[in-house]
Amino acid sequence: MTIKKNNIEILNVSADRNLVDANLIQSDSDNFNDLNLRPQKLEDYIGQNEVKKNLSYLIKSAKIRNENLDHILLYGAPGLGKTTLANIIAVEMGVNVRVTSGPAIEKQGDIASIITNLKENDILFIDEIHRLKPAIEEILYSAMEDFAIDLIIGKGPGAKSMRLKLPRFTLIGATTKISQISSPLRDRFGAMYKLMFYDIKDINKIVQRSASLLNIKITSEASLLIAHSSRSTPRIANRLLKRVRDFAIVNKFDEIDQNHTKKCLELLGIDEIGLDDSDRHILSSIIEKFNGGPVGLSTISAITNEEEETIEEVYEPYLMQLGLMERTPRGRIITSKAYQHLGINLIKNEK
Repeated sequence: MTIKKNNIEILNVSADRNLVDANLIQSDSDNFNDLNLRPQKLEDYIGQNEVKKNLSYLIKSAKIRNENLDHILLYGAPGLGKTTLANIIAVEMGVNVRVTSGPAIEKQGDIASIITNLKENDILFIDEIHRLKPAIEEILYSAMEDFAIDLIIGKGPGAKSMRLKLPRFTLIGATTKISQISSPLRDRFGAMYKLMFYDIKDINKIVQRSASLLNIKITSEASLLIAHSSRSTPRIANRLLKRVRDFAIVNKFDEIDQNHTKKCLELLGIDEIGLDDSDRHILSSIIEKFNGGPVGLSTISAITNEEEETIEEVYEPYLMQLGLMERTPRGRIITSKAYQHLGINLIKNEK
């Protein structure tokens, strides 16, 4: 089944075609209507100025040449707007975008079916592209480079090879782990852009824009507090805004102010710099049990009951960005800034 909204086609899971469910594509949304929070044009997209500037030239050039865009790879931490950018590119180009996910494409026939149904200049967006199977990648090599796919018909001595021509399409891949994409696939992208964490000013603008779209009355102090607690990530900022909205509705507040926001964030266990209970548990455990480190990742996993990948990919990047944790050859070390934030007296490790 295909769900279509504007010019965006989201491929749904079915029994005979193992494609990604729409709910997986919009994991940062409470429901399908929350796609409205996403900007539809490049000029409405807040932040990532260098990426926007480069994309603007890429899109304008393709329009002037009346050709398809080069294949684009977007990479960066989760929630920074890779899917949103892909949809914006499609709107700016005036073409359809079909959305799927790397883990959902299991057979060569799946990717062949998707690509052959594309129209000229259409966009295929593959989220989590680093999780594509090698056999699927091999199909994409010729599809991206020669706009053709080679299919094997039959088995054994009677098998025949057939080359099927494809429309000139654009593949946009999104990944949080660019290092896990094979070199042959990575080299076939004509443009690669890294999405950086947002600064507080841009996150604050996103919160105010989302509040306006959701018809939420919020003070500038409250929106700034949400921005500071958002881990520099728009997805988290929008999620916190919705939870503050729920808090305000239940308590019958006409306007969300700083005090209401602070109470809601405390209820959620989120402090003024965006740390949650798990973040603080990791920091305090290393301080209490290992005098602040150094300590290995596997040991941190054991004492906090968190998976190593979760610590390394979810918690560590933000803790390191804030300067609360350092990664050294000997292991992880908690900084004096973390002691200060947690209100713990710093005792130097003299071992």
